[in-house]
Amino acid sequence: MEGFSFTVTAGAGILMLAFLYVNELRGSPSRIMNFKDKVVLITGAAQGIGRATARQFAEHGARVIIHYNSNREQAEKTRASLKGGSHAIIQADITNADQARGLVEDVVRDFGRLDALVNNAATFKLHPIAAVSYDEWREAWQDTINTNLIGTANLMFCAAQQMIRQRAGKIINVSSRGAFRGEPDAPAYGASKAGLNAMSQSLAQALAPHNVFVYVVAPGFVDTERVAWKVHGPDGEAIINQSPLKRVARPDEVARTVLFLASEGTDFLTGCIVDINGASYLRS
Repeated sequence: MEGFSFTVTAGAGILMLAFLYVNELRGSPSRIMNFKDKVVLITGAAQGIGRATARQFAEHGARVIIHYNSNREQAEKTRASLKGGSHAIIQADITNADQARGLVEDVVRDFGRLDALVNNAATFKLHPIAAVSYDEWREAWQDTINTNLIGTANLMFCAAQQMIRQRAGKIINVSSRGAFRGEPDAPAYGASKAGLNAMSQSLAQALAPHNVFVYVVAPGFVDTERVAWKVHGPDGEAIINQSPLKRVARPDEVARTVLFLASEGTDFLTGCIVDINGASYLRS
């Protein structure tokens, strides 16, 4: 996965927004990428896409809350890599409804507001239907849906309550190319991300009257720790050949798209799903 390609139209302003975004990538100062003192909660920020996103928000002035579930050491490394000092780390198991609510409440208590939520935390478990037992099948489905869909839904609910009170907020959900292309060896993952897309678009409609906007990014393969075994394994060459760019995406490429959606001037993109897969899978 790689690059970025907008596969949704969102009004006549899209070309200007894209121009501003490209200028930002080239180092041109741009008002829309200023997150000074904005409070941003990123789930699953200990490594990979979450860490890259945390770094870029911090570089643009945001106060970043790094969420993690079990890997405190890596979460600390993420915080140590961030520009500025007004950041925090919070542990929570988002599959636990009380902990999900507590995560958002802790952010609001400590920082006074919540300007953006990036739902990046996810799980991926192989469970090919011809090779697993019924118990393994059910466990994979339950764990995946609880994390990728229900846990995310609970966080969106809790964050939305604060954003509605503020009359402002952005929610960016990290989905997957697999929601469209399918995941034959991990069907629960594909289903969870398809559900995430539908939920995001439903809530984009529900929250827009409150000045709260919801977006989705849908990467293909990204060169992160979680999929290193796949990208750099025996299937690696076939994977990179899926894209005409002959590589997979870098975490910072996904992060830049997340920042763009969270920035000023993107309200009319609410409900969009942005593919970041280097033309490895195209839809219209």
